[in-house]
Amino acid sequence: MVVKWMYEEQTLRYKDLLILKTIAETLNRNHDMRLMLQSTLEKLLELTGLKTGWIFLADDEPIYHHAADHNLPAALARNDKEPLRGEACFCLRLYWRDSLNQAVNIIECERLHDTATQSLGDMNNLTHHATVPLTICGERFGLLNVGSPGKEHFSDEELALLEGVAYQIGTAVERTRLLEQKEKLAVDNIARYIVDYYNSTNEVTRHIWTINNLRELLLTVVLNIGTYFEWPTVAIAVHQGNRLMLRALYDNENARILNESRLHLEEGTSDIIHQAYREQSVCQSRGTPFAFAALQSSQNMYSIAIPLQKQQPLLENEPFGVLLIGRELSTFSELEIKILTTLADHISLAMERIRLYDEWQDLLLSEERNRLALDLHDSVNQKLFSLSLTAQGIKELLRDENPLVADGIGDIQKLSQETLSEMRTLIWQLRPYSAEKGMLVSLKEYASKIGIHVTLQMKDDVQFTEKVEKTLWRIGQEAINNVSKHARTNRATITIKSIEDQIQMSIIDHGCGFVLEQAETKLATLGISSMSERAAQVNGRLKINSTEGKGTIVTVMVPRLREN
Repeated sequence: MVVKWMYEEQTLRYKDLLILKTIAETLNRNHDMRLMLQSTLEKLLELTGLKTGWIFLADDEPIYHHAADHNLPAALARNDKEPLRGEACFCLRLYWRDSLNQAVNIIECERLHDTATQSLGDMNNLTHHATVPLTICGERFGLLNVGSPGKEHFSDEELALLEGVAYQIGTAVERTRLLEQKEKLAVDNIARYIVDYYNSTNEVTRHIWTINNLRELLLTVVLNIGTYFEWPTVAIAVHQGNRLMLRALYDNENARILNESRLHLEEGTSDIIHQAYREQSVCQSRGTPFAFAALQSSQNMYSIAIPLQKQQPLLENEPFGVLLIGRELSTFSELEIKILTTLADHISLAMERIRLYDEWQDLLLSEERNRLALDLHDSVNQKLFSLSLTAQGIKELLRDENPLVADGIGDIQKLSQETLSEMRTLIWQLRPYSAEKGMLVSLKEYASKIGIHVTLQMKDDVQFTEKVEKTLWRIGQEAINNVSKHARTNRATITIKSIEDQIQMSIIDHGCGFVLEQAETKLATLGISSMSERAAQVNGRLKINSTEGKGTIVTVMVPRLREN
């Protein structure tokens, strides 16, 4: 009999130790306070066979909150567990009075009693629970409550086990708090560093999203990044034609736009800009100082290059370019790389937005041109035609009776016919570009409509982007119109060819020409500034050559894009 009792006692003790070991393992799996308490409570109920439980974390009276629970009866779980968040109960008041220092057998909980008597929901026959104070080195921090339906008594062994579990929980909570304090100290040491970086990021992005012009955007980006982050060198290289071009640079506390600056790398340097663009990944110069010719500062910099990637791949195939940061330190931290990647995303989105904005403006302009062309055709054009016919009729009636008046009416008829011809030319100029027909066919058709015979010469199979094609169409249209108005000839030649990485379009006539040095007002009349601005929009340039008595050549050069 004694042997059997000893065996049962040893078995129970082993079972308790196994429970404590399992609880310790559960506590060690988590360093988050709430997750640790929740998983430990669930494991405790599983191992002991108890059905329900909850944990309160408590400060000075009357502050407490429930931190974990499992398998609550419906009455306690109602209204997002409102009964566990209401007024303090008897066990909490004992806790605050320092009258609860060990596991207590059978506490008749007011929460359970009030919920049952007021018929506020199914209690699943839960009427009693045991409560155990949670302590850390003698300092209490909460309560563990457990129970089961119909269970009205906890044995001394059960209470001892619960106290052992509470002690383990207290030890784990103390460890978690120490870890949190250690992490907080580490965070405090870099908090200002991080906050400063993110504040700088917010300032830069705030400026970026107010800009609708690409040139202004690039200048603002390098200036603000250099100023807010106090980095000595900031640059943006943009992909144009078949190469990367350095377009904006912050150096020597000065920001500037570079219109024609190819990326000349100093001999022996690490070409991380092209690498970052080619691989579409962040690249650093590791151990090799990096410099390029456009830098005013002679000091070598260690650098990082971040690709500016399109967020909308349907726009075009090539990425935008590369953001470059240079400084004396040889490496950039993970935080700095994260900040720079975030900035690069904002810059890329802003560049996309500007491109979409430009396309939207072009669409609005095209719609307005089309509307104006229709209005001119339906109203002014018809009235001019009627005026011409009326003048012709009156002239015929007065030819014999009053020749002088008839001649005057004839002048009106001639003037109305000339105005009608110019109106038709204007209407054709206003019509939107037809991509289906292509630039050359559209130019030839336009020239024919205004009485100019055009010879086309295409030296290569030249490929255009849509924007370049529209730009060349408008420039060619203006040049042909000038031939019609000023060249005193009805013939012109349009040639298109590739010269290295450039596309050249020339509109040539053998008309009267003019002397460039004496033609400042003439150039304004010819719309040269408008054509030059159009060329600049696609990073091109316009040139005029004219000789009096021999004709005029209008030449436009734009970068040629490499096909992917």
